[in-house]
Formats: sequence, structure tokens, C-alpha cells
Amino acid sequence: MSVSRYGSFQEFWPFYVREHSDPRNRRLHGVGSALVLVLLVAALATGDWRLAAPTPVVGYGCAWFGHFFLQKNRPATFQYPLWSFVGDWKMFGLMVVGKMDAVVDQTQRKP
Repeated sequence: MSVSRYGSFQEFWPFYVREHSDPRNRRLHGVGSALVLVLLVAALATGDWRLAAPTPVVGYGCAWFGHFFLQKNRPATFQYPLWSFVGDWKMFGLMVVGKMDAVVDQTQRKP
């Protein structure tokens, strides 16, 4: 079992941001997260929870495609599953309000 080099999500966040520096990768993450929300709302609205079944494939499928084929790196989910999941939703929220690009720029400027 490997030891995490990050003691908190706050320490992990800059790493996560750097791993998502390609805007195409971020957009794919956003599409995947939005589709997950649509499926969950549809399942809740209809009471048909089978609609929620593909959410992991939809969400992670979009994200992993972005990492492997666009960003050309390994998804942080493999080493930091919980913090990566939290990071995905934080990034999605920042994308929705139009602030994620600025966060990426600021993170890349820091040593």
C-alpha cells in the first residue's frame, strides 16, 4: 500500500488542477459530470433507478478519455480516488461559474 504524499485535500488540489491543465480534458470532465447529474435527476424524477446505473461509466468514461487521449496523463482517480472525486465536483462547480480557467492559470504560475 502506498503512502499518500498529500496530507489534505487542500494540498492535493494544486496537483489535481495541474493534471487538468488541458481545457479539452476539463470540458470532457464537465460533460461527464453534467450527464451524471442529468441521469440522477431523471432517475429521481421518474423513480426508475436503473437510469442511475450508468453514471460511473458515463462520468469516468468521459474523464478517462480526456486523460488518456488529450491530456496524456494517468487519471488521479487511480491513486487518490476520494480526493479525485471531490476534485471533480469542485472543478465542475468552478467551471459552471466560469472560474476554473483562472484557477488553472493561477496554479500554473505558482512554483
